[in-house]
Amino acid sequence: MGRVIQFSDVHFGCEHVRAVAAAVDYAHAEPHDLVLITGDITQRGLPEEFAAAGEWIRAMPQPVFVTVGNHDVPYWDVAARLFWPWRAFERATGHPAHDHEFRSPGLMVRGVTTARGWQARLNWSKGVIDLDQTRRAAEALRRAPQGALRILACHHPLIEMIGAPMTGEVKRGEAAALIFAEAGVDLITTGHVHTPFALNVDLSDRCSYAVGCGTLSRRERGAPPGFNRIDWDEREMVVTSVVWTGQRFADDQVWRLPRRRAAVAPA
Repeated sequence: MGRVIQFSDVHFGCEHVRAVAAAVDYAHAEPHDLVLITGDITQRGLPEEFAAAGEWIRAMPQPVFVTVGNHDVPYWDVAARLFWPWRAFERATGHPAHDHEFRSPGLMVRGVTTARGWQARLNWSKGVIDLDQTRRAAEALRRAPQGALRILACHHPLIEMIGAPMTGEVKRGEAAALIFAEAGVDLITTGHVHTPFALNVDLSDRCSYAVGCGTLSRRERGAPPGFNRIDWDEREMVVTSVVWTGQRFADDQVWRLPRRRAAVAPA
């Protein structure tokens, strides 16, 4: 019925060159409804990194949806971090940093920004989610066409994955995940931890799933470079992690997630 190819954490500046090139070929070869990129397209937010990331994104088959990550700010530019943290990202990608949306008869994706140019804690790489933006996204997704797959896209996992090589520590993450579950969101797709996963977000009687993506960079943290292929029909969603073998991409882990759409009717 439908397919999304999810890439994340390419980190141009320390990208895995062969895997990044092969990812474009894979996307062109596989029929799909959307290429979804969930942040950290650069390593330090340098102009040459954004230029390379923009070229890579434009080489992808349309349609493409891109969200921002914590690495997608000019790392050394304090003024930009404070006043216009996402200007370089938006210019390079052509995608908005806030309230981004994709809609088709069978699929709706809404983006929420969990990264910040700066924040009132020592580790600025961690996540923050605004509940007003969350509620706007949830209400938009609630109004998706009947039967459409509803995806929330952000960079940091809202619910921590046990055993991941790093944490998102998203402020208000669990509250936001509950709002999305109650709005009937099927999948919350994220990156950041460089590890593929699929978890049940069981915070209410209306469950959704958290799906994490691997990296296409050399910052592998014990996992090979890879991405996700998400297939769905009216009964289930199948998340497949696709990994780089050194010569090509091959299917690896598979998660079969039943759809739980009957609990939420469109507004």
